[in-house]
Amino acid sequence: MKGPFSAPGDYIYFKSQVPLHKIPIGTKQWRYYDFGPKVVSPLICIPGTAGTADVYYKQIMSLSMKGYRVISVDIPRVWNHHEWIQAFEKFLDAIDVHHIHLYGTSLGGFLAQLFAQHRPRRVRSLILSNSFLDTRSFSAAMPWAPVVSWTPSFLLKRYVLTGIRDGPHEPFIADSVDFVVSQVETLSREDLASRLTLTVDAASVGPLLLSDSFITIMDTNDYCAIPQQLKDQLGERYPEARRAYLKTGGDFPFLSRPDEVNLHLQLHLRRVGVEARPDLIQGISRGGSGASPSEENDKGEDPDDPPKDDGEATKDPSTDSQLHPAPESSESHSLDDQLLSNARVDGLMPLHGS
Repeated sequence: MKGPFSAPGDYIYFKSQVPLHKIPIGTKQWRYYDFGPKVVSPLICIPGTAGTADVYYKQIMSLSMKGYRVISVDIPRVWNHHEWIQAFEKFLDAIDVHHIHLYGTSLGGFLAQLFAQHRPRRVRSLILSNSFLDTRSFSAAMPWAPVVSWTPSFLLKRYVLTGIRDGPHEPFIADSVDFVVSQVETLSREDLASRLTLTVDAASVGPLLLSDSFITIMDTNDYCAIPQQLKDQLGERYPEARRAYLKTGGDFPFLSRPDEVNLHLQLHLRRVGVEARPDLIQGISRGGSGASPSEENDKGEDPDDPPKDDGEATKDPSTDSQLHPAPESSESHSLDDQLLSNARVDGLMPLHGS
């Protein structure tokens, strides 16, 4: 990264409009954003080792303006995968959300699959980006894993950053790398040690009760830190999943190719039955909920019903705020125009290498 990092203008605007939440749940501290109509079943974004809740700010801004609810979380300080599953379930209980759609990138995609395996009634669909099925290859590449919890912060940061491909990059990819590097600098030694421990803790994803038709695999075809062999294994596990290919984007396409990623996320949510509520956007005001009492969740609903608009409402309605378009954003294209110009979706097609 050349020169000092300067936060993008749209990120500064996002921070001025969308509140960051920090809540203790048990012994874990959760840091997250929650934005959009509370009556809509949420898309929850889980980052990779180097990410934070902030890396999905472009998804929060775009999808919430279209009437979707987006929650973006930091991976909490947990030290094994069983602890992750229990902590995430407690988090969902605390914010009064039951049925969810998970978007996970890299380690976040792995954690999303584990949660879907062990808590199948809660997960209605998955979007997996540059992800994997087990941790064996990472464990083999990190022989010093047993001492990671005692390793100094600067060494942990150096190790995480060496996994991010160094330039030269095209400008949008270079900007995405700079942003993620700036986020890594905000992480504590314990946060980094926890995430690296999750990466090497012996675990693999078992069979999911979730049908492949409710899974989208969204990968970049240029390069990323996850070896192609691991991405191929993921595709073989879910042969009937919908494929979304991004020609370029690097490790962080949600930042470098946000229009394409947001389009694929929107197409996925539509396909699995999530009904956006753009009619509630203008009714959302700072400090007030966009949901009326009649739109609150029916707690008697069968959790195994097919995916639909589940209608959760959080205990904290102040998380809803009206988000006006950022000065530099452009939302004038129709979904069909974006699809033709930005995206290629191949249904029921075998996953191939770059």
